[in-house]
Amino acid sequence: MIFEKTYLEGLLVIKPDIFEDLRGYFYESFNNKKYIEGGIETSFIQDNISKSVKGTIRGLHYQTPPFAQGKLCSVLLGKVLDVAVDIRFGSPTFGKYYSCELSEENKFQLWIPPGFAHGFSVLSDNAIFSYKCTELYSKENERAILYNDPQLNINWKVDYPVVSEKDLKATPFNRIAKDFVY
Repeated sequence: MIFEKTYLEGLLVIKPDIFEDLRGYFYESFNNKKYIEGGIETSFIQDNISKSVKGTIRGLHYQTPPFAQGKLCSVLLGKVLDVAVDIRFGSPTFGKYYSCELSEENKFQLWIPPGFAHGFSVLSDNAIFSYKCTELYSKENERAILYNDPQLNINWKVDYPVVSEKDLKATPFNRIAKDFVY
């Protein structure tokens, strides 16, 4: 298992060891000891799964303290572009984003610690997206940044975005509160 650092401090791409033969494949989707050794020292207390159609964009979401969530993201079916935005005021990479493709083929995971907004776009006909969370969902602490904010300039790699009403009304990046300080 490889834990690959990104240019956003704390954000990791996890590449599991995959064992394939004529029957199919096997891999560990989570092993607490290995994740601690890889730099993810946390407890996961909630798992979420969503199914989405091609062109769907979900995000950019985050929760504020004391319900700030770290997320371990993966794709069970299909392919997505997973995106994390650094929202830690004072960080050298504040307002920068990292994106990578997660798919059922590559079986990569993206570790997104608290202090980042998260979203994804669906690049395949359908996708089943799974993520483990370090904190429970809290409607009162839920926040969203406008997915197509011009300051962030994220290339979601979709031609005709399918976006929820809530995400269309999200906060512009330049108006987010200082919920996370580096």
